Amino acid sequence: MTAKKINLTVVGSIALDTITTTKASRREVLGGSTTYACAAAALFTRPGMVGVVGEDFPVKHKQKLQRRGIDLAGLQQVPGRTFRWSGVYAADMNNRSTLSTELNVFADFSPQLPDAYQKSRVLFLANIHPDLQLEVLRQVRQPALVAADTMDLWINTAKRNLRRLIGKVHMLLINDSEARALTGCGSLLDAARKINTWGPRYVLIKKGEHGCMLVTKSQLALLPAFPVQKVVDPTGAGDSFAGGMLGYLSTANKIDEATVREAMLYGTVAASFSVESFSLEKLAVLPRSELLRRLRQFRGMLPG
Repeated sequence: MTAKKINLTVVGSIALDTITTTKASRREVLGGSTTYACAAAALFTRPGMVGVVGEDFPVKHKQKLQRRGIDLAGLQQVPGRTFRWSGVYAADMNNRSTLSTELNVFADFSPQLPDAYQKSRVLFLANIHPDLQLEVLRQVRQPALVAADTMDLWINTAKRNLRRLIGKVHMLLINDSEARALTGCGSLLDAARKINTWGPRYVLIKKGEHGCMLVTKSQLALLPAFPVQKVVDPTGAGDSFAGGMLGYLSTANKIDEATVREAMLYGTVAASFSVESFSLEKLAVLPRSELLRRLRQFRGMLPG
């Protein structure tokens, strides 16, 4: 049953991931951009999940998402196999190699937003083709904040429509190498300023273990990553960051530069828990009290 009110809608991929690191491996665990973002956002609100899975999608995964407080009215289950990704991480966890990508039912994904999702206060267009992101935008009713993510694949193959999308969103999340590739700028600050001129008020550049950078037309904010002693699986770190940040913003009294900067703290801490386990092993059961405890610890590390 759909919740009466959905403050945050997340649209993207839901996958079964096979992940190998130098220390361990997991086969066909729950993954995908929407999955991680919703799991982190559920620490603050009841997010609406929009995605597609095949008939082989394990019931236990649906149950895990529901137990986390995620609304599944926007989850489509269709005949065929669920999207699968397989990758191997290097010893430093900063580099990974993709072994295989099987789009399966995700290849024909056509996002359909339930009525409650169309009225959502915040919309997160996670990493999917820009055409699908634009299709979702046509279904929503004046959200207070629209945030979008992207990747190098779309920069290389769908740049024109990606630029159209960027001109219609309030916030763009992008990593450092993608920002340079998208803009042709060597300096990250120059890249972010250029993207600002295309439309987004907030440009948030993710720098992995080096934290993130928020650039607006009037401000620049830098935030380090939370120092995690043992990184187990960084697969969903960026989406967990986005979900934590946007989950917090979806329930804030107002959304402005100061609130976004505060939300970055929550997103950073959520991502720090995500990388400490494979898949959602930790994030799906994390109590809010534990996140707040680490948030206080994080604040104590920051100057001022």
